[in-house]
Amino acid sequence: MALIIATFENSVFLELAISALEQRDIPRMNIFAAPLDKRTEPRALFDTVHSADGFSMLDSSAVLGTVFMLLGAIYGYILPWGPIIWGIIGALFGMTSGFLLKLWLVKRNKYGAKKITAEIVLMIRCEDTQWESIQQMLWEHQALGMARIHTP
Repeated sequence: MALIIATFENSVFLELAISALEQRDIPRMNIFAAPLDKRTEPRALFDTVHSADGFSMLDSSAVLGTVFMLLGAIYGYILPWGPIIWGIIGALFGMTSGFLLKLWLVKRNKYGAKKITAEIVLMIRCEDTQWESIQQMLWEHQALGMARIHTP
């Protein structure tokens, strides 16, 4: 026996996939579909030490701060306040502009194009010999992802 787990968007393709499974002699009691709850609160923009997700708002701030600090220190030798003050001004300008740029990109992508999200999980209990045909059929019906688990 095998357990096949697939994710789908909430669309007519899911209904067609379930109908196709029933036509392949998989009983209705071996097919389970569960909708996922959507997250209601907005995603945190700043990571903490214990909940880092690989998304950082400060990486572009550090890069641009370093670049503008270096330029401020270099050109500060010919400007009136000297290299130290212009280096600090360049660092502050670079960090602020990097942060605002990243914030603008995050907001634009958040409200921009719709991202594909898995909304329904479909679980199918079947024989190992049916795996290939069920896998092909689920891919044809626009499954977002799929896993196979061997069960005793």
